[in-house]
Amino acid sequence: MGLLMVRYALANAPYGTTVRARILVNAPYGTIELGDRGRRIEVVRAWVKVLFAIALWLGLGFCGSPEALAGRLGERVAAFPQWHGKPPVAPAKGDLVYPDWMAGNWQVTETLEEMVAPFAPDLVTPGFEGNRRYLKEAIAFPVRFNRSSTGIIADRAFNSLNIGNAYLGEGAVRSVKVDPDNPNRQITQLREGGEFVSVITKRGKEIPAKERFITTEVSQQIFRSPTQLYLNEVETTTQYQHSERDRISAEQMTAIYLSPRDPDYFKAGNAPIALYRYHLELSKLQLHETEDE
Repeated sequence: MGLLMVRYALANAPYGTTVRARILVNAPYGTIELGDRGRRIEVVRAWVKVLFAIALWLGLGFCGSPEALAGRLGERVAAFPQWHGKPPVAPAKGDLVYPDWMAGNWQVTETLEEMVAPFAPDLVTPGFEGNRRYLKEAIAFPVRFNRSSTGIIADRAFNSLNIGNAYLGEGAVRSVKVDPDNPNRQITQLREGGEFVSVITKRGKEIPAKERFITTEVSQQIFRSPTQLYLNEVETTTQYQHSERDRISAEQMTAIYLSPRDPDYFKAGNAPIALYRYHLELSKLQLHETEDE
């Protein structure tokens, strides 16, 4: 699930204020940091993370995208947080398809376990220090994966809305829409104004064992309002383990990269400026699967 898919939410806030949200888009989450200084916004993932869907989860990529070179993603997971460049993944095509044991309704509990700013104190994203308050704090929300003609896929709109509510408060997200012509593009409207657009551009997967898989998705994140525009590139890499019939555990790592338009871009280049690691526990809520018409 790269909890794959998904989490988005934004809100206008003065410098020093942090707004954090996770959305399943195709992976389950997204964390959003918003600050005026530097005009940056981070979406740390959310989804799904799946597992926002956010893209709640980055799920198993049976969507026609090429396989990552054998073992490369597993090596990347083991090397965290020593990431010095971007992942070895190919352009994303089609929707993200999950294994059959991902189907159904799940209750997700995610906990921020680790956060690193590789270029601190010279280069630290607005909101990074504020996110320390989420360390070791468990956040819960429901997600679901439906059966379609192509296989098991995340209900991105449903997952993203629930993640946004869990992190920002009930009703903070006005609407979540997935582009009917491109399942990798999602638009989130916030109640307080502003629009958040996430486009998954690259994807990779590995299946080390029958009950385990690793996924990586890279997305372009854009937040826009009448007066501001924020750009970021976000990587979400997730390793899932199906431990029991109704339980899944996962380690999800998110990296934030500066846009080439950012004035500090050349200080970091292709290296991440913020890294987060989450532990996720999924417990099945219902045994039946829902059909995606």
